[in-house]
Amino acid sequence: MALSPVPASGRPTGPPIGHVPGRPAGRPTGSGVGTGAAPPRAARPAELPSVHDALLCVALPALAVCAEHGQLTGEGPEGVYAAGRRLLSRCVLRVAGREPVALQGRMAAADRAWFLGVLRVPGDMGPDPGLSVERTRSADGSERITLRSAVARPLRLPVEIALGSDLADLGAVASGRPGPELTASVHGTGLRWTGDGGRSVTVTADPPPMDALAAAAVLRWEAELAPGGTFSVRLRVRDGSSGRPTGSPGGGRPGGHVLAEALAEGDDPRPGELLRASVEDLRALLQRDPAHPADVHLAAGVPWRCGPVTAEALWAARMALPLGTRLAVTTLRALGRTQLSGDGTESGRIPGPFRDAGPHLPPRCTGIEATLAYPVVLAEARRWGLPAADLEELLPVAERCLDWLRRTAGASGFVPDPGPAGPWRAETQAHAHRAALLGADLLDACGRPGGDALREAAGKLRERFRREFWLDDRAGGRPAVARGPDGRTWPQLGGWAAHLLDTGLLGGGRLAHGLLDRTETEQVARLLGTPALDSGWGLRSLGAKEPGHNPFGHRAGAVRVHETAVAVAGLAALGHEKEAASLLRGLLDAAEAFTYRLPEMYAGEQRTAGGRPVPHPAACRPAAVAAAGAVHALLALAGIRPDAPGRSVSTHPLRSAPLGAIRFSGIVVAGEPFAVRVGRLGLGMVEEAAEGLQLGV
Repeated sequence: MALSPVPASGRPTGPPIGHVPGRPAGRPTGSGVGTGAAPPRAARPAELPSVHDALLCVALPALAVCAEHGQLTGEGPEGVYAAGRRLLSRCVLRVAGREPVALQGRMAAADRAWFLGVLRVPGDMGPDPGLSVERTRSADGSERITLRSAVARPLRLPVEIALGSDLADLGAVASGRPGPELTASVHGTGLRWTGDGGRSVTVTADPPPMDALAAAAVLRWEAELAPGGTFSVRLRVRDGSSGRPTGSPGGGRPGGHVLAEALAEGDDPRPGELLRASVEDLRALLQRDPAHPADVHLAAGVPWRCGPVTAEALWAARMALPLGTRLAVTTLRALGRTQLSGDGTESGRIPGPFRDAGPHLPPRCTGIEATLAYPVVLAEARRWGLPAADLEELLPVAERCLDWLRRTAGASGFVPDPGPAGPWRAETQAHAHRAALLGADLLDACGRPGGDALREAAGKLRERFRREFWLDDRAGGRPAVARGPDGRTWPQLGGWAAHLLDTGLLGGGRLAHGLLDRTETEQVARLLGTPALDSGWGLRSLGAKEPGHNPFGHRAGAVRVHETAVAVAGLAALGHEKEAASLLRGLLDAAEAFTYRLPEMYAGEQRTAGGRPVPHPAACRPAAVAAAGAVHALLALAGIRPDAPGRSVSTHPLRSAPLGAIRFSGIVVAGEPFAVRVGRLGLGMVEEAAEGLQLGV
């Protein structure tokens, strides 16, 4: 089931509450407002509640949205969710009639948050608090509350927890209309709420409370604490509709068998922290296909974009190939089931919704992106060590994608996006060119026809692109973001240009040809390194000097992490180390400021001395392409280029070693562990690899 109230593949072009499976597209409705704390105002069209300062505990389909003070007040999106339904909206602790003074809240792991508060106890004369309150809350709503006394005398204190549930759909919560809280009933050692349709949720407590007041939805204890002693309460949330605790999806949580435990260590400790957190977040974002529970894919982002499998899940799986090919297999399989069949012009396309494309262009369709990404991910997964049985299963879908590409490009050579009337987007042409070349390589390797035709089509596209998309000027020129059939060009420069440097991986560690020639590539690399695009925290989606620039616009000037990662990897692979290193340092500095859980985007404000990156209020955090992008950008330091079918692997590290010495381990090449060290002089040394794997240069 989907958590997502907006299209999982990107920002909506209309109201923020988009299609949820089983419901018509559009903004969901609510029935009244919540009770207890004053409810937030209803969100206006194209607005989502702010979550930039929330702590999000994630183990999909379970999710807990917490404020740093640790109390769940029912305000905004706070609460515990399972499969898109808010099971618990309030969980407010009081000791001796008072709420603890909140001192600190932080993430302890991807699925768990920790909070600390204090209280002065009755009879204290000085300012020092004698009672600390620790809370640990997990994504499934389970919580441990511990009172710890530093008072020299025994204490007997009343403890109460006020609970509430509205069983509201996340879409209704996002729109500011969750509906009233439900009436509780006493159930076992806790409380139970039942909504329309018989759906229910139960909260149980250990030890059992002395009093359970259904009318007030309050559980009460008398805590007795010896000097230096503790008193603990454990809460557990159970979704009555599933009969399981909220964090126990059928089949258990996917994890290590899908994504390897990659590690980084070196002179700078931050890459290790970022890699660890990113792998944790990727595992937390894994969700099962309800109709095919053996298959998992990444949710696009929490809390707003946890719907069905999307193009973003496929791009993230591609960037996570160094962690193993299993995620790519299951994501490709899930997307393949959505491919259009038949004999029409749309046959072979993998459909997707429209999404915003910035201030200058019409909305784009992710159905184009997913269709073009499919053969690329399959081809590169084969290079990393995809098992032959998986390749055989998935190849027919890739062939149909490539057939669609050949038909759609037609005589013009360009792939229109979103429709036949254009405009032709440069980014889409980069995806199409990469798909044609890697698809041809894949077909040849599998003994299938069509490779020569694809290479010929790619050559024509490359020739025409250089002729019609490159705009000469006194500064050395730039690529157009789009071109219309009538010859009109859109010259706005942004982070999209990074995709022109992402050419794809062929056999023997070779990179595929790009759309640009050498001189044009060097000019794009220079442009990506200018202050207009490099904010100091990462790459802006639209240059600071371009009309319509908005530092908070996700395609109008914000820093999109995955675009920065694509730029870092592309620049590094093509030898533009200065620009790659600058973007990588900025991304790493931003990651440190975000405690190594990178959001999908943040403001493209120019970096200043002593400044910090500015969060985007509605950005998902964690997000699949941000976490996978971090893996992708960091591994650009080593430049690993595998060719498992050819039984070889080569490394192409950054010779400038911008972060000093670094070692990566736990990578997976040809199905076996792989480790590489890059020294301070920029020389790479493979320290672990599969038996029989030849090491190239």
